[in-house]
Amino acid sequence: MACDDPKTLVSTEWLTAHLKDPDLRILDASWYLPGAGRDPRAEYEAAHIPGARFFDIDEIADLRSDLPHMAPPVEKFIARMRAMGVGDGHQVVIYDGAGIFSAPRVWWTFRLMGKSDVAVLDGGLPKWRAEGHPVEDMPPVLRDRHMTVQRQAHLIKDVTQVAAASKLGDSEILDARSPGRFAGTDPEPRPGLRGGHIPGARNIFFQTLLNPDGTMKSPDDLRAVLAAAGVDLGKPAITSCGTGVTAAVINLALERIGHRDHALYDGSWTEWGMYGDLPVATGGA
Repeated sequence: MACDDPKTLVSTEWLTAHLKDPDLRILDASWYLPGAGRDPRAEYEAAHIPGARFFDIDEIADLRSDLPHMAPPVEKFIARMRAMGVGDGHQVVIYDGAGIFSAPRVWWTFRLMGKSDVAVLDGGLPKWRAEGHPVEDMPPVLRDRHMTVQRQAHLIKDVTQVAAASKLGDSEILDARSPGRFAGTDPEPRPGLRGGHIPGARNIFFQTLLNPDGTMKSPDDLRAVLAAAGVDLGKPAITSCGTGVTAAVINLALERIGHRDHALYDGSWTEWGMYGDLPVATGGA
C-alpha cells in the first residue's frame, strides 16, 4: 500500500507480510488515561500480536522526575531495550490498543534515541483484530541484542524553551488535547492543573488527524487539517498535550507530510498548568 513507510507508518497488510522476518521487533505500547479503567499490561498478557514485547511507557521513563513518563535517560533506554531483545539492525513496529493513541509516543522516543527504522502500526490492535489477524498470549522468546544510541536533543523541548517560543512566536506550538481542554472549558483529568493553553498555541486535537477507523489520514488530508487550524508549516513546530503522549501523534503526522523541523514538549500541560507564574490563555487559538 502507498501508506507503508517503515520509518513512520505501516499497514496491517505490511505487518502480515513481514511478521516472520527475523529482524522484526513488535512492541505493544498501549497506555490509557487514568480514568479509562484499562490495564494495558493485563490486556497485553491476555492477547497481543505474535512476538510482541510490552513497552511500559510509565516505567521506561525518567522516574527521577515528578512529571509522568518523561523521556528515559539514554542508559535506561538501552538497558530496557537490550533486555527486551531490541537492538541495532532491527525494524521496530509499534502498536497500541486504542488504534493510534500512545504508540506514536514510543515511536518518538526511538527517534529521540537516534533510531529511525521504527514505524507505528496504522489502526493498531483494533484494526489488526477486526481483520482476523492472529494474536497470542505467549510471552516472546528474548535474546539480548546490542543497541547503539545517539540522542537527538533537537527533538525535545523543556519548559524554558517553550516559554521562549511562546513569547517570540518563532515556532508553531501545537496542542493535541481536546478543544474543551484547550479552551479551558473542560476540566483537566489530573487534579490541580489550571485550564487553558500555552499563549500562541494552536489546537490540533489528535483525533482530527485520524480517520473514523482509527487509521491516520492521508498526507493531503493531514495538510488540510493543519491548514484549517492556521498552522504555518514554514515555522518549526513544538507539540504538546496533557503529558506528552498524544502530542506525538502530531509529530508523526508532521513527519508523514515531510515537515521535519518538529519537537515535543515533554512536560506538556501537566508541567505548564502546574506553575502559576507561567501565562495561560483560554478560549480558541
